[in-house]
Amino acid sequence: MLRKIIARDNLASRLLVVLAVYGILCASVVSILVFAGEKDPDKRAILSMGIGLIAIWCILGGVAMRLARNRFVEWSLRLRIEWRLRFVLFCIAMAMLEEAVTTSLTNAAPLFGAVSGAARITSSTNYFKVISGSVVVFIPWFICWAWILGRYDFRPLEVMLLFGLTGTMAESITFGYQHIAEIGMWVFVYGLMVYLPAHTVPRTRNAITVKWRHCIGAIFLPLVFIVPFAIFLIFSLLKHLASLVRKALAR
Repeated sequence: MLRKIIARDNLASRLLVVLAVYGILCASVVSILVFAGEKDPDKRAILSMGIGLIAIWCILGGVAMRLARNRFVEWSLRLRIEWRLRFVLFCIAMAMLEEAVTTSLTNAAPLFGAVSGAARITSSTNYFKVISGSVVVFIPWFICWAWILGRYDFRPLEVMLLFGLTGTMAESITFGYQHIAEIGMWVFVYGLMVYLPAHTVPRTRNAITVKWRHCIGAIFLPLVFIVPFAIFLIFSLLKHLASLVRKALAR
């Protein structure tokens, strides 16, 4: 059993290394081409912000999380809350931190040479508008993974890799399939949202040994899970509005 666990960790680690190398090579080639031939200052600024995201969140953030992992886990275990709720809350916090980085880079666009508001890597320069349109969408994904981890024995690096692949798919579906080529970046942008939280999941839980089909399902299930969650929110909102209308009519 221990050998299988080590083998799974090694496989996930190697795949992440391959994606990291691919991402760095792609970013380097694109940077050379854009800075050498692109005259539009806004497009050059957008690329600079993208490089900043890779440097700050993916590289520096990833290294910091790796170094602080054990202390973070020790601290998290002191919290007297159910581990699934703890996992979801930590994921939300990490997603908010990532969006703080992207929003800060967008607001720093003039420093990168931008000349108009078109140079941005977020939907808004307002942090609260950004997280209301992004982190809120991620919550069903985090809840889905809390359920998955309660049932299946995924390793933290596997969670990071699979969640990163889900994020890559979401970016491609939402903003265009050309973003699949950016998998080397998106896997880490999204994967690091769940990297530390995944380490807080109890190892002694009664979970099923993971098979390949479970890995494939874990990539797609969060995207499907958002549908019933959205229906539930809409139903709750309509129910609340109906209650307010009834109270208003009763006066």
